[in-house]
Amino acid sequence: MLRSRSSSELESLAGARLFEDRRHAGRLLASALIGYAGDDPLVFGLPRGGVPVADEVAGSLNGTLDVWVSRKLGVPSQPELGMGAIAEGPAIVIDRETMNLAGITRARFLELARREMAEVQQRVERFRAGRTPPDLQGRVVILIDDGIATGVTMRAAIRGVRRRHPARLVVAVPVAPRDTVGELRREVDDVICLHQPEVLYAVGLWYEDFHQLRDDKVVRILERSRSA
Repeated sequence: MLRSRSSSELESLAGARLFEDRRHAGRLLASALIGYAGDDPLVFGLPRGGVPVADEVAGSLNGTLDVWVSRKLGVPSQPELGMGAIAEGPAIVIDRETMNLAGITRARFLELARREMAEVQQRVERFRAGRTPPDLQGRVVILIDDGIATGVTMRAAIRGVRRRHPARLVVAVPVAPRDTVGELRREVDDVICLHQPEVLYAVGLWYEDFHQLRDDKVVRILERSRSA
């Protein structure tokens, strides 16, 4: 019975998608963030999907586009099941409930986190082309993704950014579950979320076009923004 009801709800969602693509979502999000236009904000997209959204926001707010790399840590036997996340900063978030259910010890988790942090650093170097991140101290920072499910990768990014002492930290996303938005409000100065369903199912359900982005596409967006 539950399976049938979920299928029906998914079909209903598929007929009412809110965003044409990430660019469209970014333009709508920029309108909701217009109050930050005079603050010279640093707009960080979480790669990969958050970068085109952030590009639209940065352009509309006359802000500076960059990336903040955050990476989910999956259970080794079930990589799609997140048990935490790591981010540049460095920062780490642990989902203890999932970790315990999967039988992962803290020592094993930290071993996996150290291994994955090397991948985070490689992506930082790839996306920034050897540049150091901008100075965040005293600045307005807006962290953007194309959507949030559990929020674990965003929380890792938040902790990484907090270590650099911004004056104000804002999270902005097109769509996220209402409960997750409420949790994030306790960690940042402001959360802007255009749509907050009770149940998300999957971020891609809210987009007409939600194709996967390659790293080279992200690099091109960043290079174009730096040269503008």
